[in-house]
Parts: sequence; structure tokens; C-alpha cells
Amino acid sequence: MFSIHIESVGDMAVVQCEGRLVQSEAAFRLRDAILSQRNSRVVVVDLSEVRAIEGGGLGMLAYLQRWAHDHNIKLKLFNPSGMVQDRLDHSWMPSLDVATTDEVIALLDRADGAATARS
Repeated sequence: MFSIHIESVGDMAVVQCEGRLVQSEAAFRLRDAILSQRNSRVVVVDLSEVRAIEGGGLGMLAYLQRWAHDHNIKLKLFNPSGMVQDRLDHSWMPSLDVATTDEVIALLDRADGAATARS
């Protein structure tokens, strides 16, 4: 099973994923969740609770990286589990942008500050 939860902070969206990103249905659900964030400046995909990822999930991440780039959105992966990080490291695709904890905290702080300033 694969589940997604989205939190928005200002112009930043955090897409929290949980489960196994191994079947087409899971990859398409991730795609739909991220494509729905067209108004975000930054999308962080939290992979800390993803226990497995296969070719379809990796391919979808590559597609989403290109889509985000084409729409001037920063797509950042965050905290991939050890197994997922291993698959990312040994995949055929160009490296995806994996954010550090400090970078995500800075992005959240900036997004929250911008949202507060608009209020």
C-alpha cells in the first residue's frame, strides 16, 4: 500500500509518502499529487517512510523532476530511507536533488515567513 499526505506552508508543499512505490498505481498517485501543486514554488517529497521503490517509481521521480523544472518549481527529495537511497544511488537516471535537513528547515522557514508577511 502507498499513501500520500500533503501539507502546504506558504508557497511550499511537503508531500509525505508512505509505503511501497513499486506499482504503476502508486507512481501515478505520486504524479497526480505533485502535479496538483502547480502553485507551489517548492515541492519537497518526504521519502522517509517509503520502504521500497522500483523502476516505475524511479522513472516517475525523473519525470516529475523534469516537469517541476519546466514549471519553475524546485523539486526536492527529503530523507529517503536507506533502501530508497541505495536505489537512487544505483539508478540509471541523472541524480535527483536530495535536500539536507538544514536545507528543508531553511525552506520551511522562508515559506512560513513569506506566508506570514502576506497575512
